[in-house]
Amino acid sequence: MTHASVRPARAAIAAATLFLASIVPTSAQAQKPTVARVTPYVGYMNFGDYIDGPIGTRISNASSAIYGVGLGLDVSPNLALVGNIGYTDSNVRVGLPIIGGVNIADSKVLFYDAGLQLRLPGTSLGAGLVPFVEAGAGAIRYEVRTGPLTTNATNFAGNFGGGVDLQLSRALGVRAAVKDYVGKFDFQEATSFELRNRVSHNVAFTLGLTLGL
Repeated sequence: MTHASVRPARAAIAAATLFLASIVPTSAQAQKPTVARVTPYVGYMNFGDYIDGPIGTRISNASSAIYGVGLGLDVSPNLALVGNIGYTDSNVRVGLPIIGGVNIADSKVLFYDAGLQLRLPGTSLGAGLVPFVEAGAGAIRYEVRTGPLTTNATNFAGNFGGGVDLQLSRALGVRAAVKDYVGKFDFQEATSFELRNRVSHNVAFTLGLTLGL
């Protein structure tokens, strides 16, 4: 093959290479990092005791289903800012020895909080299992209703927990998590009765669908 015929062939190959590069994304473009995640979830809420009374009596909320949604914003491959709002419809329950418990009021409970989530070093939200831990602070709002009377109380609560993301892709995953909301129920604000209440641990077990944006 002569030099005259080689030059047009090289020019054609170079033109084809540039064309393919313009229409085929590079690996970096194809794996554009997910910067936000929305996680709607459902689960089970186990409330701790608010008051320990005499002879084994206690006051708490009955365990119930919880529904909510979480939001995560990545600030690095392994660290994210997270926010959450959850809701459950429960009952204020007086626990009695021998006979069990008695529901005395309807209690609608709203959880809202923000914090930090740390994915374990060496992992990121690609595909596969991604364990994480998180901690934050927020509030628990109670709406307590007995007959025609409704009272409200909003109390500070810290929280901590962890779980695992099963990432099917960068944009879709399944999340299983456990989260402990630590705080007090302000009986004086809700009922006008000054009762000595204790710090309670309210633990949510949840399963959600993670959608990457």
